[in-house]
Amino acid sequence: MSYDVDAIRSHFPALREGAAHFDGPGGTQTPEPVARAVADTLTAAVANRGTVTAAEQRAEGIVAEARQAMADLLGADPRGVIFGRSATELTFHLSRTLAAGWGPGDEVVVSRLDHDCNVRPWVYAAEQAGASLTWVDFDPATGELTPEHLSAVLSDRTVLVAITAASNVIGTRPDLPALAELVHGVGAQFYVDGVHSTAHVLPDLESSGADFWVCSPYKFLGPHCGVLAARPETLEALHPAKLLPSTDEVPERFELGTLPYELLAGTTAAVDFLADLVPGQTGTRRERLATAYAALEEHEDRLLARLEPALRELPGVLVHSNAARRTPTLLFTIDGIDNQVIRQHLADLGVNAPASHFYAWETSQHLGLGAEGGVRVGLAPYTNESDIDRLLEGLRTLPRG
Repeated sequence: MSYDVDAIRSHFPALREGAAHFDGPGGTQTPEPVARAVADTLTAAVANRGTVTAAEQRAEGIVAEARQAMADLLGADPRGVIFGRSATELTFHLSRTLAAGWGPGDEVVVSRLDHDCNVRPWVYAAEQAGASLTWVDFDPATGELTPEHLSAVLSDRTVLVAITAASNVIGTRPDLPALAELVHGVGAQFYVDGVHSTAHVLPDLESSGADFWVCSPYKFLGPHCGVLAARPETLEALHPAKLLPSTDEVPERFELGTLPYELLAGTTAAVDFLADLVPGQTGTRRERLATAYAALEEHEDRLLARLEPALRELPGVLVHSNAARRTPTLLFTIDGIDNQVIRQHLADLGVNAPASHFYAWETSQHLGLGAEGGVRVGLAPYTNESDIDRLLEGLRTLPRG
């Protein structure tokens, strides 16, 4: 497999500004074909979906193509692909829908490894339904959340478990199939936050064991929107609040108002761009995505193998990303130096590496980092050797009092 990072970088206009971007976990840069798809849709004749006029047909086609593209990416059925404003909005919407069937005696399990997107909606939903809430912890030293951690808190009262496919701050990738087996063993549903994971590891809804998988295209080169995937039969059993005249068909019954056609066109373009990371491949889009993700993982693993040992050797650096299986995402602090000082120093050198808790509030607290969090560096499809060199040089030249 040939991964030509220089050729890939040539498609990203933002990289011409010259910064080294390690801020991908907060949102990747956008390749030109994605931007063009958005612009072309905005400047084309588009109307509400229908089958009569060309404008209606164009809108209908954009939605169908986006559902199929995301189904190919997630290993899902397009009839189970829902679009929304963001992963957070979709999770809130689904939590309210599921909670309508909960009550006292039911139990919801949330994780301290998760972004608050996959925590607070369930906390509020449980409270409003009168259900109890249970936390599953992770080992702060290793960053691992194991089946043993989860099994210790499950019971025959558990109705839902919400756990991330990959931590957005320390990169930990729990063993989803093993966790899913435990969840389903007590008759509960498994809601997986795939926002961070989807950018680095090709998802597969069925093999993951997830009942629901939520993600955000802007984390994997696309525009700002959210996507939720589930089996159509799972969605058929749910009845969300919706406008009376709107269709009751799945998945449309979960989509509130007119969809953003330009963003859906951009999402399709992002999936196609990912599928073509390794040029010259043949086969279905899903098959090409499998080849592309394998090459991407190899590329990111190679860069991480260069970055991580050098980072850990720097004076005073403490790396908080320690799980055996991780995305190429490192959270670190430096003894005696404020995170924002590190961030500003790197920014002055044209290296974008933000510092925060990154909405992984419970994770930051559990690691003992509090609201300040740490400095996070994440690799992306366009990261190259020069970016790694610039980051390490910036950290080596950090003023120390």
